[in-house]
Amino acid sequence: MSIGKASCLVCGEPLQYFEEAREVACAVCGKHEAARAVCREGHYVCDACHRKEGVDLVMARCASTDSRNPIEIAQDLMAEKAIYPNGPEHHTLVGAALLAAYRNAGGEIDLDRALAELRERSLNVPGGACGFWGTCGAAVSAGMYLSIVTGSTPLTAEPWAQVQGLTARILGRLAEIGGPRCCKRTSFTAIQTSVNYTAEVLGVRMELPGRIVCAFASRNAECIGARCPYSRGAA
Repeated sequence: MSIGKASCLVCGEPLQYFEEAREVACAVCGKHEAARAVCREGHYVCDACHRKEGVDLVMARCASTDSRNPIEIAQDLMAEKAIYPNGPEHHTLVGAALLAAYRNAGGEIDLDRALAELRERSLNVPGGACGFWGTCGAAVSAGMYLSIVTGSTPLTAEPWAQVQGLTARILGRLAEIGGPRCCKRTSFTAIQTSVNYTAEVLGVRMELPGRIVCAFASRNAECIGARCPYSRGAA
């Protein structure tokens, strides 16, 4: 079945979320685990199955692009069928697009090693974190990007503070825009904020389009329309 709007990858029915986790089995790999979302028909797809193809695509594309524009990189990836309307693959996509653009804009990093590190870290951020953790996976992914390029650890001083500053700005902006979830809206916000913040604190200037316009609204059942700053109809 072709899946258009945010829905079950097995049957296309809408997803239902629960406040408390329930024991379920992945309809793709059969793994049993606690989860907070199934479709109306009871299907569950684990994060590993949901994002496997998408994360592989993100890694390959970001390792080879020469773009300095992480929004451009992200939008090209989002147009691929392996990147679903919403899902944990975005928790890798945001940071990877930023790492690639940062290197191409003159940032001094070993991109292959940086992407490998980002992949390992980002796979620990589950789907639905935006609703259950009090932080959005797009903001966390951007924080991982800056942590990697600055060498931040729990014991560093200035890099530690810089990373917290970036995620604080992103989350503040996401709260201003409001919900419900949209992985495109949060990804664009995280990337745009990161580009401006990176220029401010590190002096590396990536590129951004004159205006970010979302081309994926028709695929998201929860799209907030003109309230979204990336909507074609936004002021």
